[in-house]
Order: sequence, then structure tokens, then C-alpha cells
Amino acid sequence: MADTARRSQPRYGNRPTMKDVAARAGVGLKTVSRVVNGEPGVTPDTERRVQEAIDALGFRRNDSARVLRKGSTASVGLVLEDLADPFYGPLARAVEEVARAHGALLINGSSAEDPSREQELVLALCARRVDGLIVIPAGHDHRYLEPEIAAGVATVFVDRPAGRINADAVLSDSYGGARSGTAHLIAHGHRRIGFIGDHPMIHTASERLRGFRTAMADAGLDIHDDWVSLGTTEAQRVEEAVVAMLGAPDPVTAIFAGNNRVTVTVVRMLAAHEPPVALIGFDDLELADLLKPGLTVVAQDATTLGRTAAERLFSRLDGAADAPSRVVLPTRLIPRGSGEIRPPAWE
Repeated sequence: MADTARRSQPRYGNRPTMKDVAARAGVGLKTVSRVVNGEPGVTPDTERRVQEAIDALGFRRNDSARVLRKGSTASVGLVLEDLADPFYGPLARAVEEVARAHGALLINGSSAEDPSREQELVLALCARRVDGLIVIPAGHDHRYLEPEIAAGVATVFVDRPAGRINADAVLSDSYGGARSGTAHLIAHGHRRIGFIGDHPMIHTASERLRGFRTAMADAGLDIHDDWVSLGTTEAQRVEEAVVAMLGAPDPVTAIFAGNNRVTVTVVRMLAAHEPPVALIGFDDLELADLLKPGLTVVAQDATTLGRTAAERLFSRLDGAADAPSRVVLPTRLIPRGSGEIRPPAWE
């Protein structure tokens, strides 16, 4: 009896093995493996005894051995633009929830809008043998991923499409959202509308500018060069753009802000401006409804973006072999007051 008790104790200090669990539960090694991996073929009573042994010994599955045996790590990588950006919080959370439902660990990192950093992160994740990747691209050439995809690393791009390769992508309708937001300003009497956006080489920025230009053209309105400003979203650059637009010989009476970081700076700049300037921002902001007036936005559904991308990824990991697809999710105009300010009576 004492000898049996000794044999059922962990043999490697505090690192019990499946053999230890099997000895303590009085079952075979294959039975323990089935319980640990959630496989069928084990009676409820046996599963209970194995689980009690696992709990008593503090056993944890050796995923390194699992990688060597099956070539799968049960992990996926997520490469974001900026973890600090509030837009990416719900997106990342949605990806994590889908991954967890599939028994996978999520590993993420930020590219800081740097293509070389993006490539470095992606290849580092591949070197750690993640099963799949979800990427918000910073670069425009993703051919470096072709060997990884050919080797079986499922890859889905989100928010922006891949560059120079054919891959699954899940996007928001940036063009349609900006077009409807601009049309909303025009419907409220504005004819001189400024657009302040991100770098033009970023897919979402160029699509939102295209939507703005289309809405203005649809209304037969010209766009002066000094009504459009693209570049970094740093506060100083955006402030300078607002000052230039409001100080021009024909000042704008409304501004369309191309993303949430731009919007925050524009809100501060317009807070005390007279006469009031109408404003619509692309992306919703926390507490936007508490501003005076409330902030009108074109809202993306970041949660649905993340969930849709993750579900597509796990569909690929489960064996889906259809051609890469592009899913475009609709945006939603939310009027709260700032986009409904009409131009001065003399305009």
C-alpha cells in the first residue's frame, strides 16, 4: 500500500506527469490523455476519478510535448496597430473570446503603424508556431507571409486588406460611412466642409476621403484644397489643420474627422469657437453622448469586426478550403447634435 502511494506521487518535483495522474486514478495512460484533451470514450465515473487526480496533483498539460506530437500549439496571434487605441480594445476582446471558445490562447502585439515592425511581429509569432494569425496591416506588401500561409498558418486580415497577396479580409465600410456622414452635413445646409484624416497611404484613410469626395460631388459642391488635410493624427498637426480651415478666406462651417484620435483634438479646438462649427467623427467615442452638444459619429462595430475575423480564422483552421473572401461590414450614423448644427444664417 505504501509502495502504491509512493508510485502515485509526482516524480519530477512539482511537475506531475500523465503517468502520475494515471497511477493515482488507477487508469491507463490513454484514458488520462482522453480526459485531458476532451476526447470521447471515457465513462463519467472514470472521468471524475481522473479529474480528481489532476486536481490533487496540480497536473498541467505539457503543450511543448503537444507541439512536437501534433504540430499544433492551440494559439493564435493578433497584430494590432496600437494596443492603446480604444477602437482596438473591443476588437481584441472579441477575438480573444472566440479563441477561448476554441480552446486557443491569444497572443497580441502592436505594430505602431510601422511596416517593418509588423513583419517582425508576424514572423516572430510564426516562429513560435502559432496556428493562425489575425493582422491589422501597417504595410502594403504581405508577400513575406506566403511561405507561412503555404506551411499552413491560417491568416485573416481585419480593418484593412492585405497588400499584394490574396487573403481573407474583414473590413468596415469606410467609404460608405464617410459618404453618408458628409451627406448628412450637406443635408443640414453646409457647403464648405473640411476633412481631416490620417495618412493617405492607410487604406481606411483613403477610403474615407473617397467617400467624402463622392458625397461632395453628388451634391455638386467644389472642394478647396485647404479644406482637406491628411497626415499624422498627433494633436499639433490636427490643431494646425483646424486653425487653417477656420482662418481661410472661405472658412469651413463643418468638419468631418477621419478617425477617433483626430476627433478628440477637433472637439477641443471647437469647444469655444464662435460661431459653432458642425462636426462628425468617424468612430464612436466613450462619453460622446455627454458632450455639449453630443458628438455625431459614424460608428463601426469593432466587436463584430473582431468576432467575424476570428470565426473566419477558426473556420480555416477547421479545414475550410474555399477561396479567400472579403467581408465588408456596414457602419451606422449616430446623430447626437454636433453634426446637426446648421451654418450661420448669413452663409
